[in-house]
Amino acid sequence: MSGTPALVVIGAGPSGTGLIERIAANAPDVYGDHPLTIHLVDPHPPGGGRIWRHGQSPLLWMNSRAEDVTMFTDDTVRMAGPVRPGPALHTWAADVRSGRAELPDGARTDTGLRDGIGTLVDDGFPGRRVQGAYLRWVYERAVAALPQGVTVHWHRGSAVRVSGSREGRQRVWLAGHGTPLLADAVVLAVGHLEAEPEPEHVELADFARRHGLLHLPPDFTADTDLDAVPAGEPVLVRGFGLAFVDLMVLLTEGRGGRHADGAYLPSGREPVLYVGSRRGVPYHSKLGYGWHGEKPPLPRFFGPDRIEALLKADGPLDFRRDVWPHIDKELGHAHYHRLFTAHPERTTGRREDFEERYAAAEPGGAELAALVAAAVPDPADRLDLDALDRPLRGVRHPSHEALQKAMRGYVAADLARRHDPAHSADLAVFLGLLSVHGQLTRLGDVGDWWPGFFGFLASGPPGPRLHQLLALSRAGIVRFLGAGTTVAADERRGLFLAGSTTVPGPRTAARTLIEARLPRPALERTRSPLLQELYAEGAAVTAGGLLAVDPDTGHVLWSDGRPHRRRFALGPYTSARTGAVFTRPRTGGPAFRQNDATARAALAFLRDLA
Repeated sequence: MSGTPALVVIGAGPSGTGLIERIAANAPDVYGDHPLTIHLVDPHPPGGGRIWRHGQSPLLWMNSRAEDVTMFTDDTVRMAGPVRPGPALHTWAADVRSGRAELPDGARTDTGLRDGIGTLVDDGFPGRRVQGAYLRWVYERAVAALPQGVTVHWHRGSAVRVSGSREGRQRVWLAGHGTPLLADAVVLAVGHLEAEPEPEHVELADFARRHGLLHLPPDFTADTDLDAVPAGEPVLVRGFGLAFVDLMVLLTEGRGGRHADGAYLPSGREPVLYVGSRRGVPYHSKLGYGWHGEKPPLPRFFGPDRIEALLKADGPLDFRRDVWPHIDKELGHAHYHRLFTAHPERTTGRREDFEERYAAAEPGGAELAALVAAAVPDPADRLDLDALDRPLRGVRHPSHEALQKAMRGYVAADLARRHDPAHSADLAVFLGLLSVHGQLTRLGDVGDWWPGFFGFLASGPPGPRLHQLLALSRAGIVRFLGAGTTVAADERRGLFLAGSTTVPGPRTAARTLIEARLPRPALERTRSPLLQELYAEGAAVTAGGLLAVDPDTGHVLWSDGRPHRRRFALGPYTSARTGAVFTRPRTGGPAFRQNDATARAALAFLRDLA
């Protein structure tokens, strides 16, 4: 080819930033000294992108501690490219405070941001705008590390279409521009997507229009217009995860209320939030202590060998039948290893004998259950993942008032346990969950159950947020609905009605219904014209509606099974979704591994063109 090769990266948030970092790390070895032009396309500034942009409420926090967030690789990441270490968020913040590092461009005069960094401690939960500044700094550092001859141009706008054959140059069309960007390869790193409403939400929205009600569909909470949510009225909320926590904050503190000495002081502008979900409980609190002592060897029963065996199995995989028993055994291994090493007084027999028999037992079988029962006398010390997943299964309360008291007890007990090292087997299970999550990316689309289970146990809110939830419950601002929450449209009364299996019978009526969750990342329902066009053109999708990609390179797969050699994709809408695009230091970072593999594959392709 003639001219300088061009790579277009669509999406400048953490995924796009992580890719640029890996291009900088791999280019000297894979690409050599050839020139390369990188076009970065995003309506939001590079680094934070949409989710971590500066222009959002300063009340919103991360759900990770500063010491648990890094964008840099270490020797625990299994990848072909070189390790390029860098500071985790807490170290970077300390460098900013001491003057060893500068805030990125555009943030240096923000006194509120400087105050947030100035008061941040290692085990604190930073505001999202602090994380956005860190991501911008990482982006600027990555660009500065690119070899001479590699240039980056940011285009502030949205990509709406990619055209071009597998053999020729690609054309990336931007909204409002008549001339496309020409690219020899394209990487889609667009992050979370807006979606067309699901059939149930279409019906509820129509009902709301006909009766003058308010229905807010699934969305990123920081982007939701909450001004229309009425003060003083009951508001039904479906969803008890992180989207609800943000909603709770914006409709309480965001409307002038204050938390003081464990109590909530209302402003009078708050609604009354009636919250429920399938589980009926909030996500588990983040753990409030660090690791001490011997770590469980991971992976043990769910590692690369097990993944290879599953990939070679005849016929389609059923997650609960074929995959889950091995995950259950892996998490049990982490749990009991910690129990024997850190709390031996709560076990019987020799650890070595237990581990030998545990390894030999069939996953999910009666032999394994009998072995655990004999070695761990107290049932409370045994790992029961099904009970953890549905804590209110079979629980019934005679009234809503009885439920409120019981739920406050449940949340308080969860907070106490998650901050008590006597239950450090929970932290071992958390490490096991991270290990399993990293392995599962090679299996592709494993359905929606696992991401929900993983988030419930491993990606919950900071402990202080649940203390605030308790204060809001005591103040009557938050009311719990229970498990198995359902919502119906009452045409006669013109109201939404919510009920649950936990309190059978009475229903709660409201004029407002909020769906507190992100839209499902399914291509057939996406509002992204870029991905709509890709889907219509023949890109392969999984049974769950995710964009199919090669897990080893990130190449977009076509409906004929072949990879599109000029197009790559990263993110939660793909079959190789990894969850967080940043992670705890020294935990393997599956997103880092994917960024590295995609960067190397794209660079090798562009090198051959050059």
